[in-house]
Amino acid sequence: MNTHTNTYYSHGKLLLTGEYVILDGAKGLALPTKLGQSLKVSYCNSFKGIHWKSFNYLGELWYEGLFNFDEKNRVLKATNDNEITKRIQQIFKVIFRLKPDFLKTKNGVLIETHLEFERLWGLGTSSTLINNLASWAKVDAYKLLDQTFGGSGYDIACAQHRNSLTYQIQDQNRIVKKKDFNPPFQSNLYLVYLNQKQNSRQGIAHYKTQQKDTDLINEVTKITNTILKTTCQIEFNRLLNQHEQCISKTINLPSIQEAYFSDFDGQIKSLGAWGGDFVLASCFKNPTDYFKNKGFKTVLKYNELIS
Repeated sequence: MNTHTNTYYSHGKLLLTGEYVILDGAKGLALPTKLGQSLKVSYCNSFKGIHWKSFNYLGELWYEGLFNFDEKNRVLKATNDNEITKRIQQIFKVIFRLKPDFLKTKNGVLIETHLEFERLWGLGTSSTLINNLASWAKVDAYKLLDQTFGGSGYDIACAQHRNSLTYQIQDQNRIVKKKDFNPPFQSNLYLVYLNQKQNSRQGIAHYKTQQKDTDLINEVTKITNTILKTTCQIEFNRLLNQHEQCISKTINLPSIQEAYFSDFDGQIKSLGAWGGDFVLASCFKNPTDYFKNKGFKTVLKYNELIS
């Protein structure tokens, strides 16, 4: 059995500022995570088609699929028919459209994906997969995202970088700039999982139905720029609250802190789509007991997840 293997890796993502409004041109501060996802591709002449295996952060197999090549129509035919299989077929259909000569091989292909974080955490299971597949196929990851999952693309920027960055869309161009976001009070920052996976596409759809304040983009961009400079946690908390109020007013929903944590001694900020995934808690004492008493057991120190 002759084989050769290539491995690709992408970082997960969190969005500190700019959620929703980043779609309309606001500058957002994005935080690639230490944890990500790898894609291992092995070519083998002992079988035909694609044998796909996905493993979670515990090393457990959570998805397996077999696909056959249809050279004439450039699609993958699968032996099973579930939502994940359909999504993989959709992604490859786009890849073949972007690069028609990709994967014209007589060998079989074994694909293994390995997550480093809990799949339900919303840290980029999809975006890391898209970026890894784009790296393998040598196609534009942003184009692949646009034609599959959609979204602003900040998660692809995170997938491709190790450290914090700003992300902005201007005149259909993506502006990605590396930033040294290393606040002196980061030991007082915590990341809390809200026990539910949020559907970003639903959140975006809701945002698009709302009437926008004409100054919203400039205000969020200003908050992002100021947060990058601040060294005072009290000022940082004020800016987080200002950002939350901007988004709350825009999408006509109460902030997470107003809805669930009104008695919290500090500031809480949604990270991405409101109502699920992670929030940032900025406070002066360890809040682990506070959140666990409310049923939220996953409380991580900022530097456990962010470089």
